Amino acid sequence: QVQLVESGGGLVQPGGSLRLSCTASGSIGVILDIGWFRQAPGEQRELVAHIPRGGGTNYANSVKDGFTISRDNAKNTMVLHMNSQKPADTAVYFCNARVAAARDGRLGDYWGQGTQVTVSS
Repeated sequence: QVQLVESGGGLVQPGGSLRLSCTASGSIGVILDIGWFRQAPGEQRELVAHIPRGGGTNYANSVKDGFTISRDNAKNTMVLHMNSQKPADTAVYFCNARVAAARDGRLGDYWGQGTQVTVSS
């Protein structure tokens, strides 16, 4: 099994910045795709940013000018830097990883527990 633990959410004023972190632990062979998703009240979960296994980055149009996703493979950690935040960024943020298990290479999709981000004055 693999566990993803997030940290770094909270309250920030419009125009401010937050940093979310997500660390994976457990039976990890290789972490392939990683991503951050968010879900606002009454809305469906949406992709915010993504690093596919082949490299590069993808962002939702609404965040591409202010958010940066990165990963540290040695530490099994992914980070989302959020700058120039807007009230529309208010949501619960979830990290996601596709992982090949250490024992047999079996692929699994795993989610963090979610962390609340509130952008408000």
